Amino acid sequence: MRLLANILSVLLHPLWMPTLTVALCYSIDRYVGYGFTKEGLWIVYGTIFMMTALFPLMSVLLMRRTGLFTDLTMPTRQERIPAYLSTLLYYGMCYYLLRIRLGEPVTLGILFGSVSVLLLVLLITLRWKISAHMAGIGGLIGALLAVMAKDDVEAPWLLCTLFALAGALGTARLVVSDHTPAQVYAGAVLGCGCVYVCVGMGWVV
Repeated sequence: MRLLANILSVLLHPLWMPTLTVALCYSIDRYVGYGFTKEGLWIVYGTIFMMTALFPLMSVLLMRRTGLFTDLTMPTRQERIPAYLSTLLYYGMCYYLLRIRLGEPVTLGILFGSVSVLLLVLLITLRWKISAHMAGIGGLIGALLAVMAKDDVEAPWLLCTLFALAGALGTARLVVSDHTPAQVYAGAVLGCGCVYVCVGMGWVV
């Protein structure tokens, strides 16, 4: 059980969520990716993956080598703060880069929502240990709900699958970490709400 929970926590890690969110939104809504060539889409995916997953992961591994935290799972609030700060920097750089180069509103909404969620998770972590995993998958669900509402797109099986995965991930976080149910629920609501507002209402800067 614990092994399965660890595997699920890695597969649905928050670092993968921005890339996965953009890819799913592009795949279900033809209006979002309209005008992009296949090569152009891969450039967007690659940029987002490097800036929001690969670079933050490399930074975390370097921090681990320097002894900033004892374990990659970062079980305590204090250990998570440096990792969140460095990741927030990369997320902000990614948003700025695509804002001046791309300008596609849904993509910018997803990225700005991701920046907002991470900033709020960081601030909350100063006092309370909220679940970043659930904030990540909550943001994914929020983005898809916003795209479906805006462009009248239907993808019920995808939504059902994601809700099931979110439930499984929440259970996994309770099994392998010292999160409480309140921290798991709070992360999911925070991620879903922030990204839904940024994508659905176009709240970006």
